[in-house]
Amino acid sequence: MATQLREIPHFFADGSSSPADRYSDVFDPNNGGVQARVGLGGAAELEKAMGLARQAQPAWAATNPQRRARVMFRFKELIEQNMDSLAELLSSEHGKVIADSKGDIQRGLEVIEFACGIPHALKGEYTVGAGPGIDVYSMRQPLGIVAGITPFNFPAMIPMWMFGIAIAVGNAFILKPSERDPSVPVRLAELMKEAGLPDGILQVVHGDKVMVDAILDHPGIAAVSFVGSSDIAHYVYQRGVAAGKRVQAMGGAKNHGIIMPDADLDQAVDDICGAAFGSAGERCMALPVVVPVGEDTADRLRAKLIPAIEALRVGVSTDKDAHYGPVVTAAHKAKIENYIQMGVDEGAELVVDGRGFSLQGHEDGFFVGPTLFDRVTTAMTTYKEEIFGPVLQIVRAKSFEEAVALPSEHSYGNGVALFTRNGHVAREFTARVQVGMVGINVPIPVPVAYHSFGGWKRSGFGDHNQYGMEGIRFYTRVKTVTQRWPDGGAGDSAFIIPTMG
Repeated sequence: MATQLREIPHFFADGSSSPADRYSDVFDPNNGGVQARVGLGGAAELEKAMGLARQAQPAWAATNPQRRARVMFRFKELIEQNMDSLAELLSSEHGKVIADSKGDIQRGLEVIEFACGIPHALKGEYTVGAGPGIDVYSMRQPLGIVAGITPFNFPAMIPMWMFGIAIAVGNAFILKPSERDPSVPVRLAELMKEAGLPDGILQVVHGDKVMVDAILDHPGIAAVSFVGSSDIAHYVYQRGVAAGKRVQAMGGAKNHGIIMPDADLDQAVDDICGAAFGSAGERCMALPVVVPVGEDTADRLRAKLIPAIEALRVGVSTDKDAHYGPVVTAAHKAKIENYIQMGVDEGAELVVDGRGFSLQGHEDGFFVGPTLFDRVTTAMTTYKEEIFGPVLQIVRAKSFEEAVALPSEHSYGNGVALFTRNGHVAREFTARVQVGMVGINVPIPVPVAYHSFGGWKRSGFGDHNQYGMEGIRFYTRVKTVTQRWPDGGAGDSAFIIPTMG
C-alpha cells in the first residue's frame, strides 16, 4: 500500500484549508525521493488571504510600535527555542547541511533583532519654529498590505528579511515562498502567530508563476519584494511597477574574488573554498569566480586550491563532517552538469571534475562534486551566466586595472571580495569597483542587519535595498505635517500661500 504524501498547506489567518487543483512535488535531495507535495494556488487563494489581511491591518498599524516590537522579541525567543527542529526541516527539503541551515536561520533572525528596535527606527524629524509659530514634523506610516516572493536557497533567512521589517512597521504581509522547500516558511508563520501576532498580519500562499502574477496584478498589494534569478527579477519589477506597486527585486550574481600578489594565500584558499562550495554554491552571494593578479599568483593559488578542493567532503545534510550536501532538485543537478560540459566545450581547462559524484547508500541523491576550471575567459558563457552550483572558475588577470574591470564590467553587480594586505590598494578598489557589496578579506560580504543588502546592475531592480533602514524606507511612506496654533482668527491670511519668512 502506497504511503500518502504529506501535504504542505497554505497558512491562512482563519486556519482554513484550500484544496488545490495542481500540486508540486517536494523532494528529499539526499535520496531523490518525493517526501511531500504542496498545492499550487492562484488568484482565488490570494484573494482569500487579502480579505483576511484587510480586516486585520488597520488595527495592527494603529498598535503602538513598542507593542509590535514585543511580538518580535517573543518570535525571536521561539526561533531560538526551535532552532534544531527548524534546521532539520530546512535541510530535509533544501539539502544544505544542518550547520548551514542554522546559519540560514540565524542570519534571518538578526533582521528580526533589528526589527525589535522599531520604535527608535520609526522616529521622524521635527523642526520647531520653522516659521512664526509654525512647527514641521514628519512621520513614517505603513503602506498597508505588502507581499514577498522568496527563493528556495534561503527558505528561512530571506522571508525573515522581508516580513520582519514589513510587519514591524505596521503592514500586513503575504508570503509566497518557493514551492521547492515551503515547509519552513509555513512554520515561521505558525511561530509568529504563537508569538502573539494578530491573525491576518502574516499569511503564506503557495504557487508558481500563476500565483506570482496574481500578486503582481492585485490592486490591493502596495509593494512587492522579490529575490530570485535576474530574468525573473526583471519581469517582477516591470510587471509590478506597471501595476502601480513599489517593487524591490533582487536578482542573480557572478561574484568575483580578487587575489592580489601580497594576499595571504592560505587564508584566501580557505575563504574561497567556503564561499564557492558552501551550500553547494546555491547562494547569490557565493564566490564562483576567483581572479588572481599575475601569472605567478595564479599558479601559486591553483597549486593550493587543488588539494583543498579535493579534501572537501560532500555528504548528506545530516552529516556533521560534510562541507556541503546535495543540490535542491535533479533538474538543477542536470543544469549544473550541463554548465560544466559547456565550460569544457568552450575551451576552459577542467582541473577538478565534480560530475558523476555518487554517495554510497544515496546514489539517487542530487549530489554534485566540487569542480574547478582554470583559464576561463570573459567570452565564455559559463563566465557570463550564473551557474548556481559548486563550480569555481579561475580567470587570470594581468594587472590590478584588469582585476577592477572584470567585476565592474560584468552584467551582474551583487558582491565582490578583494584579498590583500595593502590598505591603499583596498581603498582604491573599494572606491572604483562597480558592485553593490564589497568585502576586503571577507569572502561573502553580506551586510549585517542594521546596514542593508542590495546589488547593482542585473543583480538588483528598484531603488531600495533589503532590510536595515533601507527596508524601513521601502515598507513605509513619509507624511510631513506643517502645523500652527494661532491665538485668534485666521483673517485674510488664510487665503495666502504660507511662507516661512
